[in-house]
Amino acid sequence: MKPLLRAVLILDALLLLAFGLLFLLTPWTSLYNALLLVQTQPALVGQGFGVALIGLAWLALHASLDGSLTSTVAKVVGHVNWLTGVLMLVWLLGLHTPALTGFGQIIAVLTGVVLLVVGLGGVRLSGAVRRREKVRLVEAAAAERAEKQAAKDAAKDAANKRDSGRATAGFPAYRAEPVVEPVMPVTQAVNPVSVAPLHPAVDEPGLTASERAARAEAAAAREDARNAAADAPGAPRPPFHG
Repeated sequence: MKPLLRAVLILDALLLLAFGLLFLLTPWTSLYNALLLVQTQPALVGQGFGVALIGLAWLALHASLDGSLTSTVAKVVGHVNWLTGVLMLVWLLGLHTPALTGFGQIIAVLTGVVLLVVGLGGVRLSGAVRRREKVRLVEAAAAERAEKQAAKDAAKDAANKRDSGRATAGFPAYRAEPVVEPVMPVTQAVNPVSVAPLHPAVDEPGLTASERAARAEAAAAREDARNAAADAPGAPRPPFHG
C-alpha cells in the first residue's frame, strides 16, 4: 500500500507544480487570456501563491522518495488538495465567481473535482499506511522484548549452573570403599583319641589280673597316640595353666 501512496504523492507533486508555475506566471496576461483564465490581481499575490505551491510540490516529491516522510506529507498535501477542490467548486458552482466561459468553467470544475478526489484518496491512504506502521512497530517492540527476556533467562540459567558447580566443588568427593568380610579362623577337628580320659580307671574291683594288664596296655597305647598327635606340626596347643 505504501508504493501506491508514493504514486499518489508523485501525482500531487505534478499537480502542485503545474498550478505553482501557472500562478508564478500571473503577470503574463496573454497566457491567461489564451487559457480563458482570470488573472490574479495584484500579480504579487499570484506569484507568492505560486512559489508556495512549487515548494509544496517539492516536499511531496521528496516524501515520495523518503519513506519516513511519506505518510505525514501525504496527509498534509491531501488535506490541502481536497480543501482547495471544495473551495473551487463552491465559488464556481455556488457563487458563479469568477464569471468564466463555458469551456473555462468546465475545465475549472474538473480541476476542482480532481483535486477533491486525489486529496481524499491521499488522506485515506496515508491513514492506512500509518496504522500499518504502528502495528509493525508494536510487533518489532514485542519481538525485541521477547529476545531480551530470552537472553536474561539464558544468563540466569548459566549463573545458576555456575553457582551449583561452585557449591559442589567445596565438598570432598566420597568414594565407596570395598567391604572387607571378616576371615573366620579354620578350626581343626578334634582327635577322638584326645577325648579319652587322662586317667582311665584300671583298678576297678572285680577284674582279674589279665584284664587289668590288658586295660593298662590299652591305656598306655592311647596315651602314646595322644602324645604323638600333640607333637604333630599344626596341632592345637593346650593353654598353660600357672
